[in-house]
Amino acid sequence: MTTEENRPARRDPYALALRTGGGPVYLRLTDGRWTWLPVHRWYAQPTRADETLLERCAGPVLDVGCGPGRLCRALLHQSIFAVGIDVAPRAVACTIALGGTALCRSVFAPLPGEGAWQTLLLADGNIGIGGDPRALLRRCTQLIAPTGVLLVEVEQIDVAERCTAWVEDTHGHRGPPFPWARLGAPALRRIAPELGLGVTDEWRSDHRSFLALSPQCTARGRPS
Repeated sequence: MTTEENRPARRDPYALALRTGGGPVYLRLTDGRWTWLPVHRWYAQPTRADETLLERCAGPVLDVGCGPGRLCRALLHQSIFAVGIDVAPRAVACTIALGGTALCRSVFAPLPGEGAWQTLLLADGNIGIGGDPRALLRRCTQLIAPTGVLLVEVEQIDVAERCTAWVEDTHGHRGPPFPWARLGAPALRRIAPELGLGVTDEWRSDHRSFLALSPQCTARGRPS
């Protein structure tokens, strides 16, 4: 998960949670709903669900919204070239300090290797980045190679929601608001064809849901 850090780290619950490796902190929506953010899991060794993502990765890999970098670091340990990007400076600093490679960059900004990444990861709800899954997926298809794949974690329910959110701690301290989105597997399957993407795999592990998407190809083998 990734958020903008527009406040000093000592005041931003998300930045503070990243610095301490703990929490608890929550993703709060404007209507009052909230979701617990498992920051401690982002610092731990990859779970079995994470492993199902990692075993589907071919390098080079771009981990979008990498947080403290557990996935890209695990790939590097497997000798698979992987780079994380995150707009949160604290997340990027943590990734690098723990032995990963990361850039403090938005996915919508110019990035190295555009059109050449074989795998792009959108884990931990990061399909919500920017608040517009269609725009995010269009951008991701520009980043991957014609033979590449997007590995996307989705909600377990059929939801397609654009909203505003912020990170909040148990004392009510809030980070800055940002556009966010929630998308379930059925909704992603519905919008994929209009974006020139085909679903090539779908699976669940440890109460988490994932889809693999690849550019749809014509008879000539080029993306349609």
